[in-house]
Amino acid sequence: MSALHKVLVVDDDPVVGKSFDRVLSGKGYAVITASSGQEALNKLETENYDVVFTDIKMPGMSGLEMAEQVKQRRPWLPVVIVTGYGSPGNEARAEAAGVSGFLRKPLSPEMIEDSALKALSEKGAAAPGAESAPAVTDAAAISAQSTVQNIARVVKNIALFLAAPFVGLAYILAFPIVGLGMLAWMGIQAQRKKSDEAVKLQPAAPAKAGLVKNTALFLAAPFIGLTYIIVGPIVGLFMLAWFAFQAWSKLGTKALAGRPETK
Repeated sequence: MSALHKVLVVDDDPVVGKSFDRVLSGKGYAVITASSGQEALNKLETENYDVVFTDIKMPGMSGLEMAEQVKQRRPWLPVVIVTGYGSPGNEARAEAAGVSGFLRKPLSPEMIEDSALKALSEKGAAAPGAESAPAVTDAAAISAQSTVQNIARVVKNIALFLAAPFVGLAYILAFPIVGLGMLAWMGIQAQRKKSDEAVKLQPAAPAKAGLVKNTALFLAAPFIGLTYIIVGPIVGLFMLAWFAFQAWSKLGTKALAGRPETK
């Protein structure tokens, strides 16, 4: 997939850049990282970007200083502050510089994607001349792609839900078969022991005791097998309910995650 938009992520922690790349790279974005404000400004001098995400606290130039310089040179370029050290002073300074918004750490995939879409929409409205129309069109294309992916997740969860009864039925059918197999096996074992004991020449009392024991095992075998037959469907129904509950839980979670976050 060819990248529709270039995103510059400025943070001295490489994990943040990897998080953005993991979330956005498959959704029409090319993610480029910079570890300092000066490196980011150098990249902006040689390449065009659609969105800039920057941390506040970095070695050397802070993210706020970099954001101010970016907005002075390219007022239409959206800059989003990513930080875990928010303060009223920092927010007031960032808003005065004209940043598009703030992202609070820890970040979630939904926060990253929603922020990128919002920033692209703002760029489409603010960019001069002919740049605005393509930006809006690309943002709409990314939004449509995200919608398709959400629909695919819903379809997957529905498929899991529909498959749950068949999985449960498999358990229901398998457990009685296992129970009958155990019944037959224990009956054969009891009969074999009875035959072996009859062949051996043992004193009357031990032989009688062994015969009683084997007879008891033989008589108990049907009840043990019956227990498997009764318990098997119950376990199968429980597994059916568990699979259905898991599928509905995933469906509900994905549906909630797909809703746009209210500000």
